[in-house]
Amino acid sequence: MLADDILSSFETNGPRSYFQFETFILNLLKFHIETEKKQFAISDSIRGIADAVAENGFDDFKGKTLIEITNSITRMPMKEFVDRMLYQLSRQDDLESVKNILIVTLRTIPAPTKAKIVSQVTNTYPAIEIFIWDSQDINKIINKHRKQANSIANNLFSLRLETAVSKSLGDWKKEREERLKELSDSYDRGQFAFFLGAGVSSSAGMPDWNTLLNSLFVSYLAKELSISQEDIKQIVNRLNEVDEPSALMAARYLRKGLSKERTEMREFTKIITENLYQLRDTQREINSDLLKSISNLCMPKRTGAKVRSVVTYNFDDLLERQLKNKSIQYHSIYSENEYYHPDELPIYHVHGFLPENPNGYEGLDKSTLVFSEEGYHQIYSEAYHWSNLVQLNNLREYNCLMVGLSMTDPNLRRLLDISARNLDKPRHFSLMRRMTKEKFIYSSESKSGDKKQVIADSKSAEEFLDKHHKLNEEIMKELGVSIIWFNEFDEIPPLLNKLINNA
Repeated sequence: MLADDILSSFETNGPRSYFQFETFILNLLKFHIETEKKQFAISDSIRGIADAVAENGFDDFKGKTLIEITNSITRMPMKEFVDRMLYQLSRQDDLESVKNILIVTLRTIPAPTKAKIVSQVTNTYPAIEIFIWDSQDINKIINKHRKQANSIANNLFSLRLETAVSKSLGDWKKEREERLKELSDSYDRGQFAFFLGAGVSSSAGMPDWNTLLNSLFVSYLAKELSISQEDIKQIVNRLNEVDEPSALMAARYLRKGLSKERTEMREFTKIITENLYQLRDTQREINSDLLKSISNLCMPKRTGAKVRSVVTYNFDDLLERQLKNKSIQYHSIYSENEYYHPDELPIYHVHGFLPENPNGYEGLDKSTLVFSEEGYHQIYSEAYHWSNLVQLNNLREYNCLMVGLSMTDPNLRRLLDISARNLDKPRHFSLMRRMTKEKFIYSSESKSGDKKQVIADSKSAEEFLDKHHKLNEEIMKELGVSIIWFNEFDEIPPLLNKLINNA
């Protein structure tokens, strides 16, 4: 494989091609530097600028050399690139020991542009020498190690996984604080949006998907069969246990059966709404700490609104109630061609809206209720469906924080992939639950409640979990998302409160 062919394979846009390029360069430089009997280490810190460190330099680089791999030089104004670089340098650990910084980029950079970047950075950090390698410089290293370069290029996937799991395991809580600080900076700049999922509503006792489906099955079967509600519940629960039908398929079945008249959708929506709010666990506070934290972040500050919009996949109006209680102006949007006042916070219900009291809203019948396969497929297949455009716009314009989302929805992942095509670093964040060692190694016995150890080697299990979480982070990075880990759900409100405190 020729050097130009190798580099051209990374020319497609998006974080996936960027990470392939990064993996290629890291492994090529590792081989090149270690042939000189010099130290090379991939950086696992999220602070600062370095993707890798050559502690004792290499080639003509004398002393500690930081290596940063980027495509941003050609994808953003030069001033913005320099400002970001200076900011990263200000956060770099042990900067006084750094002698050189090598920036490696895929595309050819004109000499005057290189000179301007070097000049502006050295004006602030005169003790550090800045070097920029582009495709011409990379070709020299490839030609020097052709056999190894071809091997690396042909094994990028396995090398990427190997690199991810071989990184030294840092303190994930410390890394979380760094990500929260980065997120807080975007919140303070007013470049922030929420993406909210079922976990937010569950915090206030709203039913999960399967519970809602079970209740709707009961509502349908009670109309058709002369058996008791309790018997129906047992039948439905057992059916789910032995058959495990697709939730979307079950919803399609329900919708077809609940009403056979022309008013099918209206009747179906009414029954869903009734069940949705009747099933709420009243033992939980409807004004949950999580909803309070989210609404607090939506409160406009003296310098203006910090949260630009909210995208929610939930049907309910619990967030609207919180905002109303705090006298925060908002506008619920659940269909296309809706407009909001600049002083209002737009809340986009992209999967439909079912407020408990519908009298305060107009045009609810125009809402696309993504409850059945039909509704989901409609949105998934229509690239210009208003809900897709809303999500894409927010993902492109703002730094988005995803709360209460499992991140497994294929349409969301598709939209993240599309929006990340001009990025080489993640710009969004997702709060995700971390599997603890105790939950992984032990299982609860259903009858006695005692814990049973199901994995004998607890040390190996712990090491596996650490690598598993690291690999998940790498996978999410390809979608432009950084993970903010937590162990228990009650940790989320204090983490969100830090965004205000750090801003």
